[in-house]
Amino acid sequence: MTLALELAYWQQTTIKALIVLVMVPTATAIIVQTFLFKVMAHMQSRLGPMEAGPHGSMQLLADGAKFLQKEIVAPARADKFVFGMAPVVVLISTFLVWVIIPAGPNAIVADFGVGIFFALAVSSLSTIGVLMAGWASANKYALIGGLRAAGQLIAYELPLVLAVVGVVIQAGTMSMQGIITAQHEGEIFGVGLIGNPYALTQFVGLAIFLVAVQAELTQTPFDMPVAESELVAGYQVEYSGLQFLFFYIGEFGTAFAFSAIAATMFLGGWTLPFVELDSGWMHLLGPVVLFAKTMFIAFLIFWFRFTYPRFREDQLQTFAWKYLIPISLVNILATAVLKVVF
Repeated sequence: MTLALELAYWQQTTIKALIVLVMVPTATAIIVQTFLFKVMAHMQSRLGPMEAGPHGSMQLLADGAKFLQKEIVAPARADKFVFGMAPVVVLISTFLVWVIIPAGPNAIVADFGVGIFFALAVSSLSTIGVLMAGWASANKYALIGGLRAAGQLIAYELPLVLAVVGVVIQAGTMSMQGIITAQHEGEIFGVGLIGNPYALTQFVGLAIFLVAVQAELTQTPFDMPVAESELVAGYQVEYSGLQFLFFYIGEFGTAFAFSAIAATMFLGGWTLPFVELDSGWMHLLGPVVLFAKTMFIAFLIFWFRFTYPRFREDQLQTFAWKYLIPISLVNILATAVLKVVF
């Protein structure tokens, strides 16, 4: 006998909101502890944090407690309201991106028909928060950092969107679940043994997407907006305590979200090649499969971060406008032609 529990709309919405509120800081903790504290340390032949907990596993909790104890201060000439709202806007952008990421057949907060378009749109809201932080701080370094960040985010938003267009053309839908289904049920030149994970046919789009994500996150080698040798800490320079922690969560929570989106669009998301989409097992295995694929993509992003030196500002803009955007347009054209032919 099946027991069905019908919840009111407000109850469903509350539960979904709570799930997202828990997942974003949890994902941030996983990313920071795994890659920033340990993977980077071992890649550089050192141990990383070791004192707080077994093998330094509690270091993040110690850092979080430290942030919460710090006083929140603002410059005397700052616009206090805008200054305080800037990290909130950045964090809201991160939470909204998580709304459309599917982790199973029914494990999704909102299955929009234009899910990927929604994700790219709300991720751009962080640009407003960054500009707010740079302007309201009444600090020339913060203002320069904010302007740099805005110019960078606008430049790299274009190749990010264009990389997604190839996937949308091939899948024939902007729904995240629809893209997953298209990959699972697709074929590569008539062979459907493992479906059609778009990492095989859209490898150019995947490479462009990962590079653009790196720039969107303002991580090395695209960290000019917060270049400590030039701008101290850019638009974050005047922030302390919980407000700085919001920027921190926004960056790494978005890194995990974009990794999950890349895993969904190019690696089939929560699906496995030889397991049916409507199999009851996928309700349990789906989140685990998506997590594994997401961590793989995140490893690539952070490997890139730990390997390359910082670009100059002119090199950063040149790379986007002269190389990434033209290559992504060629990829879209090739995808459209192959879609018609095959």
